[in-house]
Amino acid sequence: MRNPSSGSFSWGGLLLGLGLAAGLIISAAQVTRAWLHIADSQVISATGSARQDVTSDLAIWMANFSVEADNFTTAQQKLKADATQVAEFFLQRGITNAEISAINIQRLRPPGSDSTKTVGFRLSQTVTLESGDVVRVMELQQLSSKLVEAGVELDDAGIQFIYTHTAAAKIEMLAAATKDARQRAEQIASQGGRQIRALRSAKMGVFQITPRNSSETSSEGFNDTSAREKSIRAFVSASFILK
Repeated sequence: MRNPSSGSFSWGGLLLGLGLAAGLIISAAQVTRAWLHIADSQVISATGSARQDVTSDLAIWMANFSVEADNFTTAQQKLKADATQVAEFFLQRGITNAEISAINIQRLRPPGSDSTKTVGFRLSQTVTLESGDVVRVMELQQLSSKLVEAGVELDDAGIQFIYTHTAAAKIEMLAAATKDARQRAEQIASQGGRQIRALRSAKMGVFQITPRNSSETSSEGFNDTSAREKSIRAFVSASFILK
């Protein structure tokens, strides 16, 4: 009787060895085919990207203030007093370009009723401050709590942070993204013993303007206005003619 552990033939081991050998042959063939494809091709494509971190240089702050009263005259008087306080808040701090909108009028109806009866009025206005002094606008937003303490029903709509040199930055970044695409294409071409001769075509992708270090993207392009510190990313799909 044979001892299984001493010299017996193993079909399992043979099949395993054949499988590993076949895998190595297929893998090598795939790499060879990829190199041959590069070697035979006259055009190669690659996608490049570029990123630039920027700081917003324009701030737009908006806030609404409103009053409610049983009759229009009383509501109007209260809103006028609040508008005076809001205007003085800015003037006392040397701000002369804050704009207060026209009055918005809303008739109040009894809750849960389809009646056309008016039980009161809600009047509101919007104050807007636009400035290149971003830090100053942020400070004023914090100080606006004094208006609330004085009885003004202020609803802060937040600050929009904008980088006004985006157009110029996009031009620089497209060039950088195209250069990055060429470098990637050169790395791929070198695997087939080829070199890049010239740019054949380039297609610009959408720009993504996001909060700093955010990975947020959109197929239509992202344009963030919530963060002061931003990142602008550009993408270019390019094809190159090979030597």
